[in-house]
Amino acid sequence: MTFPQRFTGKTVLVTGAGTGFGAEIAVRAAQEGADVAVHYRGSRAGAERTAQRVEEAGRKAFLVQADIAERAQIVRLADEVWSHFGRLDVAINNVGDVAREQMSWRDITEESIDHVLAVDIKGTLLCTHEFGDRMLTQGGGAIVNIGSTVVARGSARAPQYAAAKYGIIGLTKSYARAFAPTVRVNVFAPGFIETEATLGREDWKSGRGEQLRGDTPLGRIPRPEELAGTALFLATADASHMTGSFMVADGGYNMIGA
Repeated sequence: MTFPQRFTGKTVLVTGAGTGFGAEIAVRAAQEGADVAVHYRGSRAGAERTAQRVEEAGRKAFLVQADIAERAQIVRLADEVWSHFGRLDVAINNVGDVAREQMSWRDITEESIDHVLAVDIKGTLLCTHEFGDRMLTQGGGAIVNIGSTVVARGSARAPQYAAAKYGIIGLTKSYARAFAPTVRVNVFAPGFIETEATLGREDWKSGRGEQLRGDTPLGRIPRPEELAGTALFLATADASHMTGSFMVADGGYNMIGA
């Protein structure tokens, strides 16, 4: 398979690139010509596999570890990436906590609320703040925050997750205004994705997956590699007049729009 070379000579950072959607975004960026900073928090083995795939695509990989719920670690992460590559053209803020083990709103805990909001809102905000500030200094860049179409339908399963993804829209619009016109900031909102983690969920295995496929106009739930290039679109020259936007790819499930 041949890929468009939208990132030739560019550097791309993907947070949470050890597994799932983040790993596929990192690999796709490499297939399109980018050198890639592969971030992970705890999944070093997964990050090493992602880095190997980046190198197999003919590009350079750089592993960086950080807990993005802590500002000092985000600053260190940025220091390491800029020191290694000299600049960063694209940041994909993919890390998020979906409270995957919670099957009902009745099971919510204060600990889960705190962690989801700390990672999804605080972490994404601080990453956008730190990376965008440095991109302003270097004279350009693009940031893509990974959101979710849960903001259109809500989540009876995990309200804290829907609240967090709403927060990402607010912080994205705010920094898009703050950084314009030098650095663009957008949200990419996929619907359901058949990552290994999703496929392993009890509700998915007990019929939710089939129900969602039936309710999706395009009739299927994509694997993460199918949406990786879509997420990266927002960082390309073809999206040069997009900032503060919310772009959906969910097979028509939510049909949101004007």
